[in-house]
Amino acid sequence: MNPTPDLLPTAFKMLAALALVLGGLGFFFFLTKRLMRKDAGRTHDKMIRVMANQYMGIKKSISLVQVPGALLVIGISGDSIRLLTQIEDKDLLDQIQKEETGLSAPSFADHLNKIKGRFLASNRGE
Repeated sequence: MNPTPDLLPTAFKMLAALALVLGGLGFFFFLTKRLMRKDAGRTHDKMIRVMANQYMGIKKSISLVQVPGALLVIGISGDSIRLLTQIEDKDLLDQIQKEETGLSAPSFADHLNKIKGRFLASNRGE
């Protein structure tokens, strides 16, 4: 009887256990990504939408919130939320809406898809 275990079978068992754990984590992240993607990008059908948020200090910010018929400027601190002003001017609302749609930055997912497309194109030899 050999008192020391064989190194090669023990290493294979350890790597198989590691692969099983990593595979389980990958499957979990895949499922959560699929579930979260269904809710992403549906800001256009919500009645309340945060259009902008500017941090002023620790736990202090000013937010621009769109609700049907008005645009609210809200001050947010650590312990309170206050309405600073309400924008009801139709011309100003249209101008802000145009600026928001024209200046929307691409999301992180858009950047990743662009990089993935370049990578796949370079692998195909294009």
